[in-house]
Amino acid sequence: MGNRHGRYSATGHGKHHPHPPYKYDESVPKIPTQTSTSANVNMGLRLPYAHVDSTLRALAGQAEGFGRHAIGGLHGPLYHVKTLADDGPGSLRYGCREKEPIWIVFEVSGTIELSSYLNVSSYKTIDGRGQRIKLTGKGLRLKECEHVIICNLEFEGGRGHDIDGIQIKPNSKHIWIDRCSLTDFDDGLIDITRMSTDITISRCHFFNHDKTILIGADPSNTGDRCMRVTIHHCFFDGTRQRHPRVRFAKVHLYNNYTRNWGIYAVCASVESQIYSQCNIYEAGHKKLAFKYLTEKAEDREEGCTGCIKSEGDLFVSGTQAGLTPITNETCVFCPSEFYETWTVEPPTDALKHFLEHCTGWQCIPRIADQMPVVS
Repeated sequence: MGNRHGRYSATGHGKHHPHPPYKYDESVPKIPTQTSTSANVNMGLRLPYAHVDSTLRALAGQAEGFGRHAIGGLHGPLYHVKTLADDGPGSLRYGCREKEPIWIVFEVSGTIELSSYLNVSSYKTIDGRGQRIKLTGKGLRLKECEHVIICNLEFEGGRGHDIDGIQIKPNSKHIWIDRCSLTDFDDGLIDITRMSTDITISRCHFFNHDKTILIGADPSNTGDRCMRVTIHHCFFDGTRQRHPRVRFAKVHLYNNYTRNWGIYAVCASVESQIYSQCNIYEAGHKKLAFKYLTEKAEDREEGCTGCIKSEGDLFVSGTQAGLTPITNETCVFCPSEFYETWTVEPPTDALKHFLEHCTGWQCIPRIADQMPVVS
């Protein structure tokens, strides 16, 4: 059917909201000045959920968007990572395999070389604040788990077939990935597939990579129609494609800065619904921001693309949006059908400067916690 819109309409959302409510709160604290790193200098900009660094566990439940209910290991004890070893007592892997809720913090800085995927079980917070931890070799796998928070880590140099930085599949939900730096994996940086849903990716820095974020595995996985993902305040810095690439899912993109891509910025494929709001798209050699690919869902007679609605986006440096007109407004969901507020602001030079300097791993002190400790 070519690049036609409106072939797939979301069911159960008859009420359409043409203008979503913006949460634009001048009372939100500014970037703290007490940190010494240049990445956290005070630029006079408001910071989404800035108060989450006031106490250790304030992070839980503070995500915006579809992953807003993620609480991680809020109700569990602290687990202290005391070694950079791949496994064994005191290692990150040892803590992640525990079945009960755990809030994981680090007493060491450095590189953890993973010999295999590190499986993360439900109700875990991996909290890198206070240290600088880099994961290499392989990545994290979130398989059939829920309520996971991953904060302030670096992912670099993952090697091997199908090796992603963070792989979320199958049937995982209530996930929040915040302030992580991701680069140079042999496959994707973040893959979200096989009915994994209610996920937020925020304030992450993606660079030096090809296939950045995939949402929806292939046209045969029609169960992925349930997937919902929010990506906001992220910096896609010269990555080649997939910012993200989407099949089936509903995806809300806002206040991201994507520049100098190699093929396209955002790709909508079979039945996807993408709401792109107040993002900055700055082309390099390749000028087209939005791409549509036609694929046939396994349970349909004909192929179709996805739908993209662009609202308040800024296209600079000769960027061509490449949008296909939407013939049916209901073919793209409105975020306000699912959550009432989110922190969004106009796509200005100030926002761009903020995203260049305040995304990815940050030098953030770890706040003390009064909960009991497990060894």
